[in-house]
Amino acid sequence: MLRNLQTSHGYNNNNDTNGDDGSEGDGETASNGKNMLARKLSTKGDTLYLERRVGLFSGVALIVGTMIGSGIFVSPTGLLIRTGSIGLSFIIWAACGAMSLLGALAYAELGTMNPSSGAEYAYLMDAFGPMPAFLFSWISTLILKPSQVAIICLSFAKYAVEAFVDECGSSDYVVKIVAVLSILIITYINCYSVNLATGVQNAFTAAKLVAVFVVVAGGVYKIIQGRTEHFRNYFENTTTSMGDVATAFYSGLWAYDGWNNLNYVTEEIKNPSKNIPKAIYISIPLVTMCYLLVNVAYLTIMSPDEIVRNEAVAVTFGIRALGSIAWVIPLSITISTFGSANGTLFAAGRLCFAASREGHLMHVLSYIHIKKLTPMPSIIFHSIITIVMVASGTINSLIDFFSFTAWIFYGSAMLALLVMRYTRPDVPRPYKVPIIIPLTIFVISLYLVVAPIIDKPQIEYLYSVIFMIAGMIFYVPFVRLGYKFRIIDRWTVIIQLLLQVAPTKLVLPD
Repeated sequence: MLRNLQTSHGYNNNNDTNGDDGSEGDGETASNGKNMLARKLSTKGDTLYLERRVGLFSGVALIVGTMIGSGIFVSPTGLLIRTGSIGLSFIIWAACGAMSLLGALAYAELGTMNPSSGAEYAYLMDAFGPMPAFLFSWISTLILKPSQVAIICLSFAKYAVEAFVDECGSSDYVVKIVAVLSILIITYINCYSVNLATGVQNAFTAAKLVAVFVVVAGGVYKIIQGRTEHFRNYFENTTTSMGDVATAFYSGLWAYDGWNNLNYVTEEIKNPSKNIPKAIYISIPLVTMCYLLVNVAYLTIMSPDEIVRNEAVAVTFGIRALGSIAWVIPLSITISTFGSANGTLFAAGRLCFAASREGHLMHVLSYIHIKKLTPMPSIIFHSIITIVMVASGTINSLIDFFSFTAWIFYGSAMLALLVMRYTRPDVPRPYKVPIIIPLTIFVISLYLVVAPIIDKPQIEYLYSVIFMIAGMIFYVPFVRLGYKFRIIDRWTVIIQLLLQVAPTKLVLPD
């Protein structure tokens, strides 16, 4: 009976779904003509697959919504500490934006060349084979993506609780409870419906852009009043340490992280060969401009020394610049971080889904709900690991580990693109970048990985290497040799019955 779930509850490939951009055809319209969040109808004998419901607007919202999260409210302090001067900090903010744009354009070539979900996982599989792809899925599924969501949810909880406590502050215990509750809410949203998840993403992205505008407007008002005394001596006390510069890039790039999230959901993007590059050209310059203007706004209110000593830069800005409506800033930050966490989990679930479909993780994690068409098992799996990280970690300890490990694989993806230019020259590339772009990002990624190890080694870097070695050990018996515990089949049956999920088929774009 369970094996027949795939065919008896599948859906017809001829039913085009209506996305956010007003395209024709609505795969979620019931017989009474009402638009439904999740499909209610099915046709016997059809195949189950992820549907293309993400249009250009939702693509832009996914990138902007995941990039503008907690980073711009957390990173200015760490970045200024490591650079030593406002001049170098602004250069790094701009350079991080340029790097993100170039990296995303290189990913656009990879994503249009291989339209399956999973981003780096799919590209490493194409270029280097199963082991590097498995290592990426191993580390990303168990460490990278859960730690990213954990950082964002902890930031959300910190600012959400801040609005309801006195000057004594809030306890870590309360913050972590709120963070866990936010994870559960986001998990429900992403499991219930792709349209609901993208709708939430669109709404929260619009709200956070309004919040950024409020901060920038406050800064412009202060500049008009003549508050420019903190913009003198731009490069005074600039660091000369290459390791400090590299870790300053970690802080900046953490704020920009999310530039590649669209590639994780390629199978759900309508007309990916056109919409992926368009979304990148719109979203990343917009985010870069927002970040530079927000940093200018901070400096109209606070000196560099005050920013270095202040863990809640945005809140202090609100108190000094907005007066009685200062509560708008904590509210804006909670909106921003919640939207970012929602988008990050949306993308993370697709990575786990893609790796499981190739047999690199438990196969049941590649199943999707037979009516809602969401990768429910992979989303729940990610959420469980994220909750464990929230319970055991802190924001600062997670950021450095995340950035170091992430740039190992970002560099690997650039290398994959360079390799496939020569090993697969005839593969269609609807979008193609000049080869200097992936080469530049690859060299920069090498610097970002090697420089901190040489100049200021940290235990987090060793943990990353140990985890990669553990992945290689795990790969041989369970993936290469295909050993499987007997209980896995039993668990698969239970999960299928409990969640009403079934296997999927990859459907390529026309």
